[in-house]
Formats: sequence, C-alpha cells, structure tokens
Amino acid sequence: MSQPVVLVTGAARRIGAVLARHFHSSGYQVVLHYNRSHSEAQSLCRDLETIRPNSAALLQADLVQTTDWHALLEQSLSHWGHVDVLINNASSFYPTPIGVIDEDAWQDLIGSNLRAPLFLSQAFAPTLKTAKGSIINIIDSNKPLKRYSVYSIAKAGLSTLTYSLAKELAPEIRVNGIAPGSILWPEGNLSEEAKTNMLSKIPLGRQGEAKDIAETALFLSKSAYITGQIINVDGGRSLG
Repeated sequence: MSQPVVLVTGAARRIGAVLARHFHSSGYQVVLHYNRSHSEAQSLCRDLETIRPNSAALLQADLVQTTDWHALLEQSLSHWGHVDVLINNASSFYPTPIGVIDEDAWQDLIGSNLRAPLFLSQAFAPTLKTAKGSIINIIDSNKPLKRYSVYSIAKAGLSTLTYSLAKELAPEIRVNGIAPGSILWPEGNLSEEAKTNMLSKIPLGRQGEAKDIAETALFLSKSAYITGQIINVDGGRSLG
C-alpha cells in the first residue's frame, strides 16, 4: 500500500512548516506549497528528504493570482499520483481599518483566506474522493477583530465553507477546521503589554505551540467519523 500524501499550503514557515514536519514524521509524503518563501521551502524540503528520501516535493504558486487550479492539481499528482489530505493553511493577515480599505487588500485577504481554499478544494475533490481523504482548513477564532474587518470576513467565510463542503463532499471526503488561539505572535511589533493582556484571557494561562495545531490536524486526518467540525485549539479562550 502506498504511503499517504498531504498537501500543505503556506508550508515554508511558521505553523505551515510545523504541520509539514509533523505529518512527515507520521509517515506521510508531503507536498510543500509556498509563494515567496523560496529559500525556507527549499531548506525544509532538503531536511525532510534527508530524513526519508523521495518523501517531499515543492509546489510554488501565488494562490491569490492563480486561476489555473488544474495545473496545481497536476503538479501535485505528478509526484505520487494521489493526495489524501489537503490542508488549507496559507493566509495573509494584517489590519484594514475603515477608511483605508482598498481593492488590493480585499483581493489579497479574501484571495488567500477564502478564495484559494474554495478553488483548491474543488480542484482536489476528485483525488480526495478516490482516497476517501480529508480537507482541513486552518481558520481562526470565530470572533471578529477590530481593525481587521476584511480578514475577519474572509475567515468567517472559511468557517461557513467548511460546514458547506462537509455536507456536499460527504460521504467520501471529510472536511473539518482548526481555529488556533494564541500560538505564535503575529509578525511585527507587538508590545509586551499587549502580549500580557492576551495571555490573561486564556484559561490555561499560556500561549500554545504550533505542534498543538499539527497534532490536531493529524488527529482529524485519521478520524474516520468526524466531519463538519471546527476545533478550537486556544487554551480555552473561546469560553469567554
């Protein structure tokens, strides 16, 4: 029996890279999607190939600009002939305060967080159906963020898409989501006061780790009777 294959979008850095390493360590062949982070993606691929030859492959694409989803499917299938798990992880994240929102921000944030997961899921549905595989969407908390209205819209849409696809693609394909809490600090300047305030709202009293997301994703990929669920991995913060 051939080894299972996972495609991780935005796999070069941060949570995406940890997802890729975790699935690889669990016996998966890994297709590593990246956009601009070429050197990080190459380095990760070399590391995985050193551990187990012929176990990792690179896929470069700007998911905001592309319209040729079939080409991405063919490139992914060219390595091992099938994909068992699609993890929609790639995401743009930055504030868009009312008064400065423009079309570029809309296209980028909606494109990376909602449009790409939709069209990738559609393109990969046939191979996932054959594999009786799964789609895992990395979402966010379901609470809207002040000054991040476009990002919040996109992630709310991804939540709804998760539920909708779970109904439409059943019974062959399972579709679930993961809503991370405070896992990695956002890139850029975040004051110590802001960090302390954020941590004070988490019942477990600490920041999570990227491996917490990876372990949940692997669990969902193997859980044959779970679909249409969004799991909060947030230390209890969603309890309010």
